[in-house]
Amino acid sequence: MKHAFVYLASQSPRRRQLLDQIGVRHELLLPQPHEDAEALEDEIAGERPADYCERVTRAKLRAARARLAASRREPAPILCADTTVALGRRILGKPRDATHAIETLHALSGRTHRVISAVAVASGRREWLAASVSRVHFAEIPAAEIARYVAGGEPFGKAGAYAIQSAIAAWIARIDGSYSGIMGLPLFETAQLLRRAGVSF
Repeated sequence: MKHAFVYLASQSPRRRQLLDQIGVRHELLLPQPHEDAEALEDEIAGERPADYCERVTRAKLRAARARLAASRREPAPILCADTTVALGRRILGKPRDATHAIETLHALSGRTHRVISAVAVASGRREWLAASVSRVHFAEIPAAEIARYVAGGEPFGKAGAYAIQSAIAAWIARIDGSYSGIMGLPLFETAQLLRRAGVSF
């Protein structure tokens, strides 16, 4: 069965932009006010970053499936994703405040970290999941630059307290992996899953 569009269960404008880039029509399927979407991202002590990213992505997909089933909207495949920034086995989530953002960026400065992006698609009773792992190396970032970046508000709502497509890119010496995956939606893996789900684009 062919599908003309997907439901995107994500509030990220970057994921919408990336789907537009490859010509995938999408409609938003966002959490309702009674849903505690942030709780899905709670960490479990000792959990490996890759396992965390996959678990959160699957949890988001389950919630989105229930959301669609409870609505009167037209059936279509659902797409969910999660992006996890890891420094060794340490998960660097979304910063709680400016101090936390500064601490996170100081930890990343001059070091290489991993960005794990998992994407999941559901269609009918079937589900598919794939993940992309990239490595990002930051040069040493002066404290004044970190403070200025955080003051601009860019780190908030972003895993690892940064967005690769923002001004912080001036301090990224190299990447190994998927640029779109680091942005939040690995397009190669996403396209493969959408084709398996019968989505036309």
